Amino acid sequence: MARSTPFPQDLIDAQRDWNRTYAALAARPAHTTALRRRLQLLSARIAAHPYWTATERRSAATRAELRRQARALEEREAESCGRS
Repeated sequence: MARSTPFPQDLIDAQRDWNRTYAALAARPAHTTALRRRLQLLSARIAAHPYWTATERRSAATRAELRRQARALEEREAESCGRS
């Protein structure tokens, strides 16, 4: 079942950046401090985004949908890069 939650593009971009930073940290690179700081910054940016001010948007399901949409965007970008 596809959901049509209209997330602002900057919020989706922040979640996508968070996903990429988390993946880079999980790979255990040499510069973990910088990546951890980046995750903290992005986490704060996502949590404090004005989108969440509406009471009905504060559910765990809505946050999960944001993560799902960001992952789907990443997958589409990866597919388009692979075809070029």
